[in-house]
Amino acid sequence: MSTLVRKRATHNVLNVVTWLFVLANAFPILWMVWTSLHSNDEILSGVSGMATTHFQWRNYVQLWQTIHFSGYFLNSLIICGVTTILATTFAVMAGYALARYKFPGSGLFSMSVVSTQMIPGILFLIPIYLLFWQVDKSIGLPMINTYWGMILIYTAFYTPMSIWIMRSFFVSVPRDLEESALIDGCTRFQAFRRVILPLSAPGMIATAVYVFLTAWDELMFAWVMTTTSDVQTIPVGIRLYVGQYQNRFDLLMAAAAVSTLPVLVTFFLTQKYFIRGMTAGAVKG
Repeated sequence: MSTLVRKRATHNVLNVVTWLFVLANAFPILWMVWTSLHSNDEILSGVSGMATTHFQWRNYVQLWQTIHFSGYFLNSLIICGVTTILATTFAVMAGYALARYKFPGSGLFSMSVVSTQMIPGILFLIPIYLLFWQVDKSIGLPMINTYWGMILIYTAFYTPMSIWIMRSFFVSVPRDLEESALIDGCTRFQAFRRVILPLSAPGMIATAVYVFLTAWDELMFAWVMTTTSDVQTIPVGIRLYVGQYQNRFDLLMAAAAVSTLPVLVTFFLTQKYFIRGMTAGAVKG
């Protein structure tokens, strides 16, 4: 067998494996959408796994009427949007400092930032709840069941990993570009704003996408730290379709499909920048 034939055979095998992997990951999403187009009785009886000509498109109308789903959707956009802006901003500043400046303990600090991600978030649940309750009791600043309370939690949780992403990207940006700007008369901040920030746009997009998608799917803290629909997010709202008095699995699947749509749109619009930003420091630094 010639070398060309072996390479072609290997290429075809890898393509088949890749497509199988893609289909395996896409199957739950496709099954969710397929199930959302059936009635609740069909789902409970197992008919949803068979072909049907009576698609229940009204499920996508009823999901907004059964509960105040639009409120949960808006809450998620507000909390996740503000969290994304804050976490990305902090990550840009801290990541640049760690990539460009060497100070005693900088290496240890960088590793400490990443090591925080190895601690399960559930360990912080009770301490944070008690801390927020004490803040409200002591100074009268409500933190539980508020936008700023959830934003503070999410920003604190997702900033460390965001810092590491931005640090890796800043390390991959050549120092010569920044030094040339300094020679041309720019201050350090001007060089950062005019040269480094435009070049680091893919890294910032990757960081923002990571923060937004992770916050969008978070349930544990959203379930415990919020008590009313005025603040609760989509993951909490979706759980209400299955409760003590009703089990609307058809609306549950439809709501899950709708909540997945912003995630898919965000990723597909930014996937080029996301992949570039996530892999920027893989070779250098």
